[in-house]
Amino acid sequence: MANDLDALEDWAGVLLSKLEPAARSKLARSLAQKLRRNQQQRVKQQRNPDDSTYAARKPRELKGKKGRIKRQAKMFQKLPRVSYMKAKGDAQSITVEFTGRVARIARVHQYGLKDRAEASAPEVRYEQREVLGLTKGDRQLIQKGLVEFLTTDK
Repeated sequence: MANDLDALEDWAGVLLSKLEPAARSKLARSLAQKLRRNQQQRVKQQRNPDDSTYAARKPRELKGKKGRIKRQAKMFQKLPRVSYMKAKGDAQSITVEFTGRVARIARVHQYGLKDRAEASAPEVRYEQREVLGLTKGDRQLIQKGLVEFLTTDK
């Protein structure tokens, strides 16, 4: 994957160097928004960038729980909202990132780190779930978006 990104960067770098900074910023912002939409859809579908499904949640032990027990909700239901997932683009880079408190939750799952579910809960190592990452479709979207931008009249 790193080789793919390097090849894409080499290919796009030559073309982008010929653009004015304002045009590069405009292109980067539009590509960042498209990438964010793709990332949002992938997170909603519970898929890693390699198209595998996320590791399943651990079942909760509900000791003493009486009555109707609801099914566990899907993970990351609110995570892909625009208010939490921000897309930025400038003349130098494109960034899709999480902001606020959800950034910590996303980082824990992205790298499979240890964290507490609640303040008084024990530390637990979470399964790795790649919340952000480039798919083949994302790389193609970048290439296609760049070619379209360069071939249209501005």
